[in-house]
Amino acid sequence: MQPTIRIAIQKSGRLSDDSLELIRECDISFNRGQSKLKSQAFNFPIELLFLRDDDIPRYVADKVADLGIVGENVLAEEKTPVDVVAKLGFSKCRISIALPKTTPYQGIDDLSGLNIATSYPNILSEFLQRSGISASIHEISGSVEIAPSIGLAEAVCDIVSSGSTLISNGLREVEHIFNSEAVLIANQALSKAKQKVVDELVFRIRAVLKAKNYQYILLNAPNDAIDQVIELLPGMKSPSVLPLADEGWSSVHSVVHKEQFWEIIEGLKAVGAQGILVVPIEKMIV
Repeated sequence: MQPTIRIAIQKSGRLSDDSLELIRECDISFNRGQSKLKSQAFNFPIELLFLRDDDIPRYVADKVADLGIVGENVLAEEKTPVDVVAKLGFSKCRISIALPKTTPYQGIDDLSGLNIATSYPNILSEFLQRSGISASIHEISGSVEIAPSIGLAEAVCDIVSSGSTLISNGLREVEHIFNSEAVLIANQALSKAKQKVVDELVFRIRAVLKAKNYQYILLNAPNDAIDQVIELLPGMKSPSVLPLADEGWSSVHSVVHKEQFWEIIEGLKAVGAQGILVVPIEKMIV
């Protein structure tokens, strides 16, 4: 019998929503009420714990949870001894230094001597040390953006998604210091039995994440253009070519990366491809 592993997830917010959606896309079913702090999956040996994001690395390191989904920014700030198993590609953001719009800024040397308010003192300190900048760090939690307007600091260092919060507080980004996205972390001393379950889960996660970058294409092409079509559509190994009922035509099936999609479509049309269909892929196992 497989042991049940525990995975810690942020209890609310965008990271929580994206994490739960990923687990559902792995065909793992569970119920979660509004006030529940844990949930047992019905069809996979996993229990979900819903925690504050700042607590997740410590819970994983202390073996309260076997796995966790957390932002890289939290992990870098907490410096907790855990293993990063996979980057998950969602909840992307950045940590930036921002100044009031009216404050002149010519370059990083202008940060010297400033008081900088932040909830990420470790990340900021490392950046300043790497850059050879001497500045004072004022650690606060929450509402970092108002620090300059109330005279607490001349600059801020905070997490940024769209940048709208900075703009609404009269600030502008001047230095981008850290990129973050959601990552799957694991306890460093998992038993062999639990590691096997984790490997099964990671296999599913990678299949889901891989599929998000690709699209399945089906098209009809005249036989005399098949070689040109194949050259445009390399696929995972090579496209599938099937004869149609109409003599002189074939159906071609392939997989293309989303970043190449529109360029490839234009090329296919140019060599005579017709009836091009694009289908999303749920999972991709390579």
